[in-house]
Amino acid sequence: MSVGITEEHAELARSVREWAAKLGGPELARRHEAEADAAFPDVWEACVEMGVATIALPQSCGGGGGSVLDQAVALEACAHALVPGPLLSTAVAALVAPSADLGEGAAVAVVHASGLAGDLAGATHVLGSDGLVEREGATPEAGIDLTRRWGRVGVGPAEPVDVVRRATVTLAAAEAAGVARWCLETAVEYAQVREQFGQKIGAFQAVKHLCAEMLETAEAVTAAAWDVAGAASSVAAAGEEQWSYAADVAAVTCFDGAVDVAKACIQVLGGIGFTYEHDAHLYLRRALALRGLVGDPDAAAVRLTERAVAGVRRAVAVDLEGRDAAVRPEARATAERIAARPEGERRAALVEAGYLTPHWPAPYGLGADAVTQLVVDEELARAGVTRPDIVIAGWALPTILEHGSDAQRERFVLPSLRGEVTWCQLFSEPGSGSDLASLRTRAERVDGGWRLTGQKVWTSVAERADWGICLARTDPDAPQHRGISYFLVDMRAEGIDVRPLREITGEALFNEVFLDEVFVPDDGLVGAPGDGWRLARTTLANERVAMATTRLGTSTERAVALAAERDLTGAQRARVGRAVALSTVCALLGVRTTLRSLAGRGPGAESSVAKLLGVRNRQDGAELVVELQEDGLLAPDEQLRRDLWELLNTRCLSIAGGTTQILRNVAAERILGLPR
Repeated sequence: MSVGITEEHAELARSVREWAAKLGGPELARRHEAEADAAFPDVWEACVEMGVATIALPQSCGGGGGSVLDQAVALEACAHALVPGPLLSTAVAALVAPSADLGEGAAVAVVHASGLAGDLAGATHVLGSDGLVEREGATPEAGIDLTRRWGRVGVGPAEPVDVVRRATVTLAAAEAAGVARWCLETAVEYAQVREQFGQKIGAFQAVKHLCAEMLETAEAVTAAAWDVAGAASSVAAAGEEQWSYAADVAAVTCFDGAVDVAKACIQVLGGIGFTYEHDAHLYLRRALALRGLVGDPDAAAVRLTERAVAGVRRAVAVDLEGRDAAVRPEARATAERIAARPEGERRAALVEAGYLTPHWPAPYGLGADAVTQLVVDEELARAGVTRPDIVIAGWALPTILEHGSDAQRERFVLPSLRGEVTWCQLFSEPGSGSDLASLRTRAERVDGGWRLTGQKVWTSVAERADWGICLARTDPDAPQHRGISYFLVDMRAEGIDVRPLREITGEALFNEVFLDEVFVPDDGLVGAPGDGWRLARTTLANERVAMATTRLGTSTERAVALAAERDLTGAQRARVGRAVALSTVCALLGVRTTLRSLAGRGPGAESSVAKLLGVRNRQDGAELVVELQEDGLLAPDEQLRRDLWELLNTRCLSIAGGTTQILRNVAAERILGLPR
């Protein structure tokens, strides 16, 4: 997916990509590799004609008058084609020192805090401590990036230094996203066709996982690049602090990420990727140069820690563009009526109004579109109303709504929403785990219903659940996925034995459930016999859309608190900042998914990547919190005991709800199109 989300940005990205590919960047880089003063004049002439470096330059200066995000979308597309020359530095100059010279086609070398100016070979002007002046005499040098030339010009860095740094990170992040995207696409295309041992290498799990991890990293890079460009575009409204925060998140995320994806691309390509003739090394070189340009990511991570300690969080506003005007007054009035009710009556009031699950169809919800869902969320939050978590009912009830009978909907949906019925899920078995198709619990047809016999495991709240959703095999002779049926089981029925499982935390939150010829009447079967696999994968067509949150994850917030309380080392503060960056990126992935829904587009890769990165965020954050308190581990106080519980408890996240390694297989096959 591109940095841009809207249809307009998608079209801009497509058109610039097509144009940029015709410039032949990789071929030009090889042709002129030995020339220290390679200026790529024909490319720059094409860039000036296209106006690609001055999209964000004000129209009064002869530019496009677009936003920084518009500029970022174009630079991402140009980096995807490895366009050579002073494109990045000129675009940075257009942000920090807009001038009519730029509108007339000046190519600018920006002097950075390191004293280096780039791209010097093709530059007609230099932006340094003396402002924007014509270039005189400086000698460029060939560096690791064969598409650009750097050098020293004898003047100080461009000012204000912090603004130049933020602008450079902002636009370089877009280039990093383009590099990462090219590397991912190239690796996947190769894995789809290259054969070894009689099959496509993309069918090997090791290659699947490597490509899925590239996808995770590329989506994180893209999200951070999108956000910092958006923050720069809205700096007049949101303030410099938000842009600074987003720039530090990008500095931590985008450049290491682009390097990692470029290295992984070469790994997937194998020997061919290590040749000079293949383009992969040129993209690795660009990624390494971008990382060198923006400086030490740990310094940005430490700044993030300081910002977080000071109470700063990234607040991404979702612009509804006036589409909320028709629904907001009623939503506000309804939320205020609910808030006026006593605490114990609010859940029933939420259900009655359809506000507990607004994306569900009436009478259980509002059948709300994405805009209405966001408005309801915002108004409930403004009124101080918190929705209760319906837990397993959130999985059971959509299936009943879509595939159940009228009697089942009448019996279960509203009582469950009101909290009168508690559910558990009887899916996993000792021998199946993530492989539900291999489950062995059997259901035998008897007079008036079915008899279920088998064992389920890892069943949360089974000890107090009223009902369970259960998968059982009704046709042992059918193919694995087709012989399974979906049942609603009364957890107090004769033949059910619930046994608690003590976990590594020392508590028993999971259970084993033994079913010994448990009778389920015919009205406990959902759908038809054999439909269980399809039903188990049900989601409502109108998916839930959530508003953005400014809060970091629980463990990340705890790590920030420790940074405020303790005299941490620089390395420790950098680790906290990296946790802040990852937690922020996870939230950004959710915002991008929401914006796709608002635009009427299907979910992108963000929704799948969010689960994988979210697990890493919570597990790594919990571990970091404990590591920051290592001096207390041998005799922990009460707070550290809670932190230790969180560390131990989060270990299940990479297993529960889909094992990470299985989800990477799924992402590789369903999103990237790698063979089974």
